[in-house]
Amino acid sequence: MNLDFLYGYLNLSFWGYVIATLIMVQVSIFCVTVYLHRDAAHRSVDLHPVVRHFARLWIWMSSSMLTKEWVAVHRKHHARCETVDDPHSPVIFGIKKVLLEGAELYQVQARNAETLEKFGRGTPDDWIERNLYSRHRNWGILAMIMLDVFFFGVPAIIIISIQMLTFPVLAAGVINGLGHYFGYRNYECPDASTNVTPWGLIVGGEELHNNHHAFPSSAKFSVRPWEVDAGWGVIRLLSFFGLAKVARIAPTPVRVEGKHVDIETVRAVIVNRMHVVRDYTRTVMLPVLRTELAVAGNKLGQGIRKLLVRESSLLDEQAKSLLAHALEQNKALKTVHEFRAKLQVMWNGSNMSNETLLQHLREWIAQAEASGIKALQDFAAALRGYTLQPVLVRG
Repeated sequence: MNLDFLYGYLNLSFWGYVIATLIMVQVSIFCVTVYLHRDAAHRSVDLHPVVRHFARLWIWMSSSMLTKEWVAVHRKHHARCETVDDPHSPVIFGIKKVLLEGAELYQVQARNAETLEKFGRGTPDDWIERNLYSRHRNWGILAMIMLDVFFFGVPAIIIISIQMLTFPVLAAGVINGLGHYFGYRNYECPDASTNVTPWGLIVGGEELHNNHHAFPSSAKFSVRPWEVDAGWGVIRLLSFFGLAKVARIAPTPVRVEGKHVDIETVRAVIVNRMHVVRDYTRTVMLPVLRTELAVAGNKLGQGIRKLLVRESSLLDEQAKSLLAHALEQNKALKTVHEFRAKLQVMWNGSNMSNETLLQHLREWIAQAEASGIKALQDFAAALRGYTLQPVLVRG
């Protein structure tokens, strides 16, 4: 008896079904990271209408998600990160709940009319969105199931299951969960975001979550030479064929020797603030710490390096107490720590005028140069040379 019909129209081999499944999962991931995330939510890339419509159709068929809902939830996550209003923060809800119930947390906000109104603006509201995607949310999934069964036969049961798990497991779990709990940090953002690579290499670059939170409007998530952003590769490929235009990428610090400190310097320092803080940590705080540890040894306490480097707003009361005690024991460390806090006032003080900011930076540089700490003096000299560069690129 011929049972070939059980394996669908394509009648693939075992590995054929595996490859087909992986391809469809990756298409779903790229539709999320390139369209929903970088194009619709952050406007860092401008996709061709054909690409946008394909992504909307695929997402509707594979998950029933709507652009406005996803974008609104994600924008609220950035605006309210690690607070009680964050839709899916493991800092607030706990890692277990976000990993296991991330999809449910998403749905709560996706059905919240206030969230959609405030954070979902500028998303598609055309005829097909109103009359098909929104009105008949489940038709897409039914169509995908029928197509899978037709092409793949009985194995479609497994393929469909994997497709349906892609969003709750990889997006809600790996990104929203592990991406704020486990991994390394290139930048000390005022949130707990991390990069979970190499464990997340199959999620289109979304695993570089700390980089994204440092530069949310950048179309490119990778910043180190060895970091792989597969989504950026897709964007470059689309750009080559005229199907995408890159609007913004993360700024690269530009310095000019002998430059006079002016308002352009202020703007360059603020635009490159994540680079400034990282460079300050690497070239000032850690060298001074190594010098002081060589003298004081364990007297500074266990874990002082982590406490010193960590973004202050992320330290709990016990950690703050331990750090304060260590700094009181060491004048040099206290000085460089205080200078970092004074520098951060420039981008935390939203009510400061341009003149006040300029005066603040000039005073900071003058005081750093008079500190007597070589690493701090060298950093102040480098800070003088910061200048603006265009952040707009065209792909």
